[in-house]
Amino acid sequence: MEDLYKCLDELLSLQSTQQALSHHQPEKWVDELLDGSVSLLDICGNTRDVISQFKENVEDLQSALRRRKGDVCIESSINNYICLRKKMNNDAKKLLAAMKKMDNKAGASPLLDQDHQLSTVVRVLRYVNAISISIFQSLLLFFSSPVLKSKPSRWSLVSKFMQKGTVSCQEKQENMEELETIDFALSAISSEREDLEKMQIAYKGLGALEVSIEGLDDGLECIFRNFIKTRASLLNIFSH
Repeated sequence: MEDLYKCLDELLSLQSTQQALSHHQPEKWVDELLDGSVSLLDICGNTRDVISQFKENVEDLQSALRRRKGDVCIESSINNYICLRKKMNNDAKKLLAAMKKMDNKAGASPLLDQDHQLSTVVRVLRYVNAISISIFQSLLLFFSSPVLKSKPSRWSLVSKFMQKGTVSCQEKQENMEELETIDFALSAISSEREDLEKMQIAYKGLGALEVSIEGLDDGLECIFRNFIKTRASLLNIFSH
């Protein structure tokens, strides 16, 4: 995605692009592009907030499992984790709904001008926005996965964890399965008191999840900067 926005930045830096865009300010697609740039910034910022809160909560739960300072401390940390997972689920669904509206509005403003240079640039901008929306939809689908309350048997739990391996940023389905595995393990700990085997399963899963979250956080910071740069370029072009 960074390469995509690097190419877009180069396109917007061309004098021919700037001239084509700046000569058509009154048209509706101008507002569409500017509104879209703001919406992407909002979506990215809100997603970063969700991930930041989740990362902090995962770290707190890891710390509690590592210290093993009694059932009450662990139980409280697990409850906090489950509550945040539910909140994260709701927040992600709201963001997904907002992006669906963005997706429906994309390209709604017709290009009345038949200038080839202009129509090409606008199509590219719309295409980049569509890709950005798609990427965030995939990410938020992961965070909107439901919190599981049921618990498997001891051996099915261990087998499930060992078969799925570590969390992968690239595989959305595996990510969801890892969240499920952690939910199962935490549910077992919560209901059956202190169990070292289940604690180790949960702790290992949380550690892998934390690595993935850190990667996502770094990636979103870079994307956020690209969004700001693109919006600044558009505002600069349309202000002349």
